[in-house]
Amino acid sequence: MFDTILIANRGEIACRVIKTARAMGVRTVAVYSDADAQALHVAMADEAVHLGPAPVAESYLRGDLIIEAARLTGAEAIHPGYGFLSENPDFVEAVEAAGLVFIGPSAKAIRAMGLKDAAKALMAEAGVPVVPGYHGAEQDPAFLADRAAEIGYPVLIKAVAGGGGKGMRLVEAASDFEENLSAAQAEAKTAFGNPAVLIEKYIQSPRHIEVQVFGDGTQAVHLFERDCSLQRRHQKVIEEAPAPGMTDAVRAAMGEAAVRAAEAIGYAGAGTVEFIVDGANGLRTDGFWFMEMNTRLQVEHPVTEAITGVDLVEWQLRVAAGEDLPASQDDLKITGHAFEARLYAEDVPAGFLPATGRIDHLSFPDLARIDSGVRAGDEISPWYDPMIAKVTVQGPDRGSALRKLRAALDRTEVAGTVTNIDFLRKLARDDGFAAAAFDTGLIAARGAGLSNAVLPTAREVAVAAVTAAGITPEPLQGFSLWAPLRWRITLDCAGRTYAPQIEMLAPDRCRVTLEDAHDTLAWWGGTWGLPALRHGGYVTVFGAATHSFAIVDPLARDTAAEGGDTVMAPMPGLVTAVVVKAGQAVTAGDRLVVLEAMKMEHVLRAPRDGVLAEVAVAQGQQVAAGDLVAALEPEA
Repeated sequence: MFDTILIANRGEIACRVIKTARAMGVRTVAVYSDADAQALHVAMADEAVHLGPAPVAESYLRGDLIIEAARLTGAEAIHPGYGFLSENPDFVEAVEAAGLVFIGPSAKAIRAMGLKDAAKALMAEAGVPVVPGYHGAEQDPAFLADRAAEIGYPVLIKAVAGGGGKGMRLVEAASDFEENLSAAQAEAKTAFGNPAVLIEKYIQSPRHIEVQVFGDGTQAVHLFERDCSLQRRHQKVIEEAPAPGMTDAVRAAMGEAAVRAAEAIGYAGAGTVEFIVDGANGLRTDGFWFMEMNTRLQVEHPVTEAITGVDLVEWQLRVAAGEDLPASQDDLKITGHAFEARLYAEDVPAGFLPATGRIDHLSFPDLARIDSGVRAGDEISPWYDPMIAKVTVQGPDRGSALRKLRAALDRTEVAGTVTNIDFLRKLARDDGFAAAAFDTGLIAARGAGLSNAVLPTAREVAVAAVTAAGITPEPLQGFSLWAPLRWRITLDCAGRTYAPQIEMLAPDRCRVTLEDAHDTLAWWGGTWGLPALRHGGYVTVFGAATHSFAIVDPLARDTAAEGGDTVMAPMPGLVTAVVVKAGQAVTAGDRLVVLEAMKMEHVLRAPRDGVLAEVAVAQGQQVAAGDLVAALEPEA
């Protein structure tokens, strides 16, 4: 076994690897950028090496600096985590050329699965079912349109490189093909440097079911399946294992296909074979097709660990160190059911915009496994993925596990930045999800019902007011000689202003009046009825939903007024494209600027028809939330 390994990653996955390595007695070396100097993974590791500035191209993607850090610290192997350099075959070869061990598959295996078209051809050769489609090299638009017509609409245009939904378009009619092809190719070129696409038949009621595989370079086993169908724009939200409705016959067929895929490329380490499944008439042995293989550990691996009792990171280290596969296929069993929910810093009602900010408070319940790379006091940076934590639960069956998931999400508290926690809570209570009657379109079909902001209740406003006032049950709290003490608090929440009046009735009781309604609060169990926290100029109440209230200074006046003449940056990010110039006439909805934030692109558009008086940003510029992007000439 290795004495020391270096982890070429950050955040929760770096912390995850460190925990297992520490349990195995293996020293760990972390790497970090300027933005991560105080990060949790740096504090947890035995040693840490600074790489460079915050942009990933100058830090976490600098393979040469990472290898040099391994040499300087005496590390014998490098664990890539996921993302960054984890599926870069050139990095694998550089690691091995330096005399180090790459904890993962070979460069050859990564290349074999790196391009979707070549991978599908290879899988078809190995007897793995693939979706009907065109996976060739010809990229002429007219040629591709003809192939789409032969396959039959609806079809899916997909970038051959990369993932995460970039370069992917659903086309339902021939008349829409050309426009969607152009958009997919442009997005693929920007994201991956490769505009090539493939065309596939679109499955009408698709489920996304993937199989965890593990190989030693010759043989492989599978650790059963995960259902990842709860997705938003091809990004997974809640995953579970095993897949609902799975039969022994279908599980065996999918598992055998996944193992054939892994053994066909001499796979070593942890990997995932992803299948698109037709869920229209139940799961069938002839109703699943290979999509792609992820040649790394997956974000959602904790649900597999929960139902198998296997530590996949420990397996990775053991196989990379030259040991045999730790178990045979017959040794592996499924115990119970597990769910994982991804908690992100993002503004769901604003369109799932990534958020930044300082985490003033972070608390999780004991009933869940928490994989996180942040602590209270940490900043969510604009430079990296805004994940706060993965919340994983397990129960003896799906129903009990789902109840635990709901309870775990209800008891999760985050203050200081907006999160998707309320979205996750609503999703976990969706009737279709509870009944396992869902496919990859469930979140889109529910629409605003899941993503709309929830207004605070009168009780939540009352608790916020008392907390903002700093009232605690002290003997002389609220004492006055002739009458109960009264005062008014002004709060803003989700664009609404509340002005409740507080009246002390006793040291541990008060009455809050909001408009014509009265609510009496009593101090019990350390709260005024609901958990709440004052942090700086804000109060966060953890009620049925999480609500953040700004405490308004009555003497302050908001002089900022943003009308329809300006376009501001909605979040910190990097300007990747400026498609207009000053003096240009635009129509409402026209693209002005493309902003990249937290691995996603956001298009900023003209708010109305008019002429641009100013374009205030340039390509390659970093902007902060609220910065001016463009301004229109005033309307006559």
